[in-house]
Amino acid sequence: MVTLNKNIKLIGNYVAGPLIMGFLFYFVFRQLHKQPHWKDSLLQILQAATGKEQWKLYAVFLLMGFNWGIEALKWKISLQNIQRLGWWRAFKAILAGTCIASFTPNRVGEYMGRMLFVDPGNKLRSIAPTILCSMSQTLVTLVLGTLGLSFYARLPLGLDPDGIGLKAAYFPPAIILTALGAVLLGLVYFRFDPLVNWVNRWLKKKQKKITLPEDFKMSSLSRILVLSFLRYGIFIAQYFLLFSLVGIPLTTLQVFTGVSVMFVLMAIVPTLTFLTDLGFRWTAGIYIFTVFTQSTTGILAVSLGIWLINLIIPALIGSLLILRTKLFGSR
Repeated sequence: MVTLNKNIKLIGNYVAGPLIMGFLFYFVFRQLHKQPHWKDSLLQILQAATGKEQWKLYAVFLLMGFNWGIEALKWKISLQNIQRLGWWRAFKAILAGTCIASFTPNRVGEYMGRMLFVDPGNKLRSIAPTILCSMSQTLVTLVLGTLGLSFYARLPLGLDPDGIGLKAAYFPPAIILTALGAVLLGLVYFRFDPLVNWVNRWLKKKQKKITLPEDFKMSSLSRILVLSFLRYGIFIAQYFLLFSLVGIPLTTLQVFTGVSVMFVLMAIVPTLTFLTDLGFRWTAGIYIFTVFTQSTTGILAVSLGIWLINLIIPALIGSLLILRTKLFGSR
């Protein structure tokens, strides 16, 4: 029986990683081929990247590294009461989580990937800090999304003769609901300790041998939130650079407005996985950004570029890290 368990673990350690990587490649190409204009969009990015403006594409890649590096720092800070984790190890955990999340609804598998780099005794206890990191980014999305929706609602949305674009009537209730969601989530975020304390009492009542960490200091919560705002700024910069790269000269305010509305939609609309949300990104991009530009080809190219650079490439890197990680212990 012991030998059988060891064999199962060996198979899991040396087969699961390559399988994950293989499935990732397969699903990426499958999703690309489902989109009718993906070749044109990719070609437009590649052609734009061969001229004098190619530095903008390099800058987007560099910002992708900063983006996930900041997320690693957020997670490192949130885990400090449980386990001292080096930044590089946290960074690898974030990329591994991105890989696993690519196959799971609404990124729920992200936690599983991160746990590969947490000590065995701390895996369950790291649930709360991981939720806290996700909550902080969602809070920023709702706060800035409320601002972006307010800007977008002032645009002449009802003048589009083709009926493409979001209607002005949608925005008053959307602004109210988004603002209300931001307030409620903010209250939960800054009162995270009492929430965890209530969960611990419930676990104790159910005689569970799990205790979630408490004592999330206000200074740590504030630092994590500031880093979440910084990540959001990086997203805006990436969209701005890619729009400029494909020849669509949008202002910073226009990019912020469009991206913030898109991020609110992506936060509230459930998606199967981010491997399958490319079609949604393209549709949302066309509906949102046609008020600023009629270049649908450019909008599709930017959406594809962001999808590949911010999600698919980190997921592929994460799959390589999983290849070098033992998914199961030796015991």
